[in-house]
Amino acid sequence: MQIVFMFLAHFFKYLTYEKRYSKHTIIAYQHDIAQFQQYLASQELEILSANHQSIRSWMVSLMDQQLDPRSINRKVSTLRSLYKFLIKEGMVQENPVLKIQTPKTAKKLPNFIPEEKLSNLLDQDVFGHDFAGIRDKLVIELLFGTGIRLSELIGLKLKDLYLLEKTIKVLGKRNKERIIPLNQTLISLIDAYLVEKNAQSLSNISAHLIVTHTGAQAYPKLIYRIVQKYLTMISTQDKKSPHVLRHSFATSLLNNGADINAIKDLLGHANLSATQVYTHNSIERLKSIYKQAHPKA
Repeated sequence: MQIVFMFLAHFFKYLTYEKRYSKHTIIAYQHDIAQFQQYLASQELEILSANHQSIRSWMVSLMDQQLDPRSINRKVSTLRSLYKFLIKEGMVQENPVLKIQTPKTAKKLPNFIPEEKLSNLLDQDVFGHDFAGIRDKLVIELLFGTGIRLSELIGLKLKDLYLLEKTIKVLGKRNKERIIPLNQTLISLIDAYLVEKNAQSLSNISAHLIVTHTGAQAYPKLIYRIVQKYLTMISTQDKKSPHVLRHSFATSLLNNGADINAIKDLLGHANLSATQVYTHNSIERLKSIYKQAHPKA
């Protein structure tokens, strides 16, 4: 058992330093493997002795718990990576996950807010003119205006701003950097925010752009609260997260004729397939326009 713990520690270091997975992904992997180990223990097995039957049996138990197929597929993907690593280290001879068929999942269209609603929100005087109000508006503008992820927004530092060049440098997944252009509205808002931020007597001086009322680096729950507060004003949909604004950014660009490869680069997607999901929203919009405008529709 001790040798399994040792190789698991090596595996997580491998994911962190060689694969450069995010902290959030590492935690998800740790949770999946711990859950798998717990199941194996109930069957008097352990990771090195598990085969495809025991993995399939675990999947069945997860299905019996009504777990979403996407979550099950993610857990299987975790095991696939783990056993691939164990083969490389000479701990097992074959990957038992290769014989596993994952459950089919329905394709989910990304949730987004129509650009007209977001533009109206940002044009309204609902944010306030104090530090918190200007910061909150900047959060919404950055998420919708650049399509950056929550983690990328929180990690954005003052040194990453290139306002004269009208760009920002973003550190994305697996430490990949990308440059994103800024519109003039965002540049003006950043300027106003920095003036207000410098005027505050902040007890914590952070190098990050978005900070709390004390000057410390912003944290995920704060950003979620800001986004949910303002999206509630314009939308009744259940999902009101920072990622919805990322989806809204991509959908807006596609609807206005942007090249899908350019959208891929702006979003920091590794593969075009991740970006192509937005074409479904665009097609649905075209169908709606056709139904409303064509006399034979």
